[in-house]
Amino acid sequence: MKEPLAYMRKAQGSWEKRILKSLNSMCTELNIPLAQKRPASEQKELLNKWNEMGTDEPDLSLFRPVYAPKDFLEVLMNLRNPNYENGEQPSFRNHLGLIQVPLKVKDIPELKEDFSELGLNIGQLGIDDSAQVPPEFFENEHVRVGQKVLAEQDSAAAQQYVRQGCPTALRAELWALILNISNQPEDILYYEQLKSNVIQHNLLVDSLIYKDVKLTASNDDYYFVFEDYLYQVLLCFSRDTSVLEHFAYSSATPPKSYIRGKLGVEEYAVFYPPNGVIPFHGFSMYVAPLCFLYHEPSKLYQMFREMYVRFFFRLHSISSHPSGIVSLCLLFETLLQTHLPQLFYHLREIGAQPLRISFKWMVRAFSGYLATDQLLLLWDRILGYNSLEILAVLAAAVFAFRAVNLMEVTSLAAAEAVLADLSTLKVVPLLQIFLFATVT
Repeated sequence: MKEPLAYMRKAQGSWEKRILKSLNSMCTELNIPLAQKRPASEQKELLNKWNEMGTDEPDLSLFRPVYAPKDFLEVLMNLRNPNYENGEQPSFRNHLGLIQVPLKVKDIPELKEDFSELGLNIGQLGIDDSAQVPPEFFENEHVRVGQKVLAEQDSAAAQQYVRQGCPTALRAELWALILNISNQPEDILYYEQLKSNVIQHNLLVDSLIYKDVKLTASNDDYYFVFEDYLYQVLLCFSRDTSVLEHFAYSSATPPKSYIRGKLGVEEYAVFYPPNGVIPFHGFSMYVAPLCFLYHEPSKLYQMFREMYVRFFFRLHSISSHPSGIVSLCLLFETLLQTHLPQLFYHLREIGAQPLRISFKWMVRAFSGYLATDQLLLLWDRILGYNSLEILAVLAAAVFAFRAVNLMEVTSLAAAEAVLADLSTLKVVPLLQIFLFATVT
């Protein structure tokens, strides 16, 4: 269903206008068309170096990301429900965070129930020192069950299974089973068609994709080796009109471009880019972790597309959906304010609102912040619970874990320094302790 709340739809609409304005002004400044056919020589050259696009060093100094997560956060902070005065409901008046919209989010008892498989007495992959059962015993049994689930090709069973984590050797197949991806000949053919669209036409968003990969994944110790894969997947993704189908249940609307001189005439309108999604700073990090699992470009492509239309689009559109970024921000702030009130007040007083630090983690689903093995354990749970709420829980758990140090900081910069490196964190124990061992 599309977004039910009018003020959310309106906010999303005006945010889209801002993005388009940014894109259009870049077009005008750089005098570059939104799309143009590549000359035959350029087509041939691109085809020849398709598998080593990372070696290409186009001059991208004039291109800038259309927006960064912090620009988006500013917009979310200004969201208000016009039918609603803050004074009316005392329960909401106490919310001292940056998000000021009254959406219902879960409390710890509800989260415990939802994420019951993360309970302390349930075996998990990703824990080294579980006292009840020797880890190798649990792992061997868990692998055996996983193989059985794969043998039966039962998607629902696979989804239930990954809630306790995926064995590394089975993850790629289990995720594909959950998302119903089989990589049939017609899927491979479809991917090849997208590739030929990339070869034939040059889009302005291609430069944005290049720039984003160069600024993010190429500088990442885990992901720089996948640079070529990222270009292939993201360039094909921008041409994929099947992605437009997700706008039926997204609060967003795909942007339109009009043939020159026909502005506003609907029969001369096309969606731009063809998939309706304008990439922003960090977008390529949605793909990067999947490169560890899939080396066949068409399968990697399908996995990413399915992850995007099920989950990731919610992280950069304004909606009231429980897995939408607004709800995640509110859930994060509510958890901190309820369970670590002293920390929350302290950070707020020194001008270091916690959401200013955690927002970028959530928008990128922690990609690029956690070590890859830990990130994949987190994404197991996103697929297993079919929800992004775990991102907000983990963000709150990180603050809880570093609370002692954070109580001593006196500025936003100092707080950011304490939380600058998440690469040593262990996701599963953090979530378990926060949900099940916190005294409530």
